[in-house]
Amino acid sequence: VRLVESGGGLVQPGGSLKLSCVASDTIYDVNVMRWYRQALGKERELVATVTNVGSLNYADSVKGRFIISGDNAKKTVDLQMNTVKPEDAAVYYCNIEFRELADGGPGATYWTNVNYWGTGTLVSVSS
Repeated sequence: VRLVESGGGLVQPGGSLKLSCVASDTIYDVNVMRWYRQALGKERELVATVTNVGSLNYADSVKGRFIISGDNAKKTVDLQMNTVKPEDAAVYYCNIEFRELADGGPGATYWTNVNYWGTGTLVSVSS
């Protein structure tokens, strides 16, 4: 499975930016789609989540400003970033969890959840 992010770049404080992520090379269904970010010198943090049934969750720091949306059929997830702040500057990573069929031994298979990561897209915030 390959995840490719796009849309990163330079944005002014108060501006907007839209990140996109598309998964390819998989036949499996989406369970959960997430966006993470990692600022310089900080740990990676979860920004937003959307499940395959449309449940949404956001980090407190982005609530009311960011909007996550996912398309299960197309295997894409977007992050609309509004009213961007300097502290939003980071490398943003998409993460998609798929429900996959695994080999359980001779004649046996089982369903399991597998996570995949994109390589990241840089968001810089400056006036």
